[in-house]
Amino acid sequence: MTQYSQGRRQFLKAAALTGVGIGLGSQVNSLFAKSRGEAGTRVGIIGLDTSHSVEFTKMLNDANADPAYGGFKVVAAYPQGSKDIPSSVKTIPEYTEKVKALGVEITDSIASLLEKVDVVLLETNDGRRHLEQALPVFKSGKRVFIDKPIAASLADTKAIFKAAKQYNVPTFSSSALRFIDSIQQVQKGQIGTVNGVDIFTPAPTEKTHPDLFWYGIHGVEMLFALLGTGCQQVTRVYTESTDLVTGVWEGGRIGSLRGTRNGTYAFGGNAFGEKGNAVIGNFESYKPLVLQITEFFKTGVVPVRPEETLEMIAFMEAADVSKRKGGVPVKLIRPY
Repeated sequence: MTQYSQGRRQFLKAAALTGVGIGLGSQVNSLFAKSRGEAGTRVGIIGLDTSHSVEFTKMLNDANADPAYGGFKVVAAYPQGSKDIPSSVKTIPEYTEKVKALGVEITDSIASLLEKVDVVLLETNDGRRHLEQALPVFKSGKRVFIDKPIAASLADTKAIFKAAKQYNVPTFSSSALRFIDSIQQVQKGQIGTVNGVDIFTPAPTEKTHPDLFWYGIHGVEMLFALLGTGCQQVTRVYTESTDLVTGVWEGGRIGSLRGTRNGTYAFGGNAFGEKGNAVIGNFESYKPLVLQITEFFKTGVVPVRPEETLEMIAFMEAADVSKRKGGVPVKLIRPY
């Protein structure tokens, strides 16, 4: 089988599962052609209110950048991220100067940015702004990675994927923690079928976002990377210093998330499988995520399915409902 045929089959399978950006007959072929076509290598960034903007630029624009990045370089950025989160707003001038020093042109609008780039990193730290900032990118037909959280609500998340489908533009969102090596090894079958997972993560909150959306999402990404979709029920115990969120998946599998707001700042946990158990290690580098992003920019094939992202957002909203109701179990309604 040729590489083209293999890629086409992979695309069609993913499209059938997600329902995003597919049609019938010749429309499928035209969308696949668009998806597999090589994108240009000029990268634009929207939002300079997060350290990710600087770190990703350093990695891609390094004179000795890994060839596996495919030659992608950040050439332009639009600074405006959050308008009212103090911790984000105050960083914009500093991060603007840092990316300028890496050879990046600063633009005064998203429209201007889109004229200068081929693909986009939507890095705005404020999930409430992602829908409005992603829409012009979708309309331009340019592939876009949306940093976590994809949005600050399930409604906005659904709207983002609806727009991606409408304009036939692939997109995905992810935390870097999803791609750490220990999780990748479990996904490759290291311990066989995963029967349960316990994850711990820092979980500071921000009043403009539902609790877990702001930072606990890193742990939620780890949980879903290991257990996949199929969560049926969510229960949350909350104190000022700790969250304990428990999900029950299909088949009776249980995943737990301990979110901490004091003590050691670390990510990790344990996965329990049919062939053994595995320790889930800490974060080490953004490189695995950047490799996934650049591969997505090249191929248009998303490494995280829309269903999984939608269910993660629904999981976090259900956890908030459980908190408000004093820790009662909340049924998770499939959002797709």
